[in-house]
Amino acid sequence: MILDRTLAVDNAAAARRKAFVDAARALFFANGYAGTTMSSIAGKVGGSKTTLWTYFPSKEDLFAAVVDDIVASYGQALQIDLPVDEPVTDVLGRFGHVLMATLMSPALLALYRLVVAEAERFPHLAETFYDRGPRRGKARLAEWMAEKMARGELRPGDPMQAVYHFAGLCQSGIYQHAVLGLPEGRDHQRIAAEIDAAIDTFYRAWGATMPP
Repeated sequence: MILDRTLAVDNAAAARRKAFVDAARALFFANGYAGTTMSSIAGKVGGSKTTLWTYFPSKEDLFAAVVDDIVASYGQALQIDLPVDEPVTDVLGRFGHVLMATLMSPALLALYRLVVAEAERFPHLAETFYDRGPRRGKARLAEWMAEKMARGELRPGDPMQAVYHFAGLCQSGIYQHAVLGLPEGRDHQRIAAEIDAAIDTFYRAWGATMPP
């Protein structure tokens, strides 16, 4: 009985925490970080600021929780397998498709726009976002790039620089339109062709030999 009651309390606390995170996400996206108060978040859930503070001592902590929640739901690129025994172009093809599907999801686009809009006034928001998302994904891909360089499948160089190049190539086309909300950004059929072009350009710069 005691175990059941403890489990029920834990579940209720988890549900309450999730409600605060969901409310904060909606208000941050609607009103911006500066335009959202802890009182408005508590009011949207139907609780008090005191209750909210027991879960999140500050608005910055709550923003970090929102980022973590979105990354956990949409950050597939952080978990995708990167087999070192498969050809470079095959792995980059899969990674590129997952990366772009992730970046162009409505939640990630909204989060990115929010961070960019608030970065000058609240630089810690940009740091939180980058550390919990892009930095992790780039670090994993850099480890794989380093191994491919060691095996002679990519030319020697700075693995992280190679990651920056590949990610930049993938995001150089339709993604820019999507971030700006332009009609071209909704033409997801272009993604496959742009990823193929990104891999071709990347391999011309970093490949030890051109693929057949």
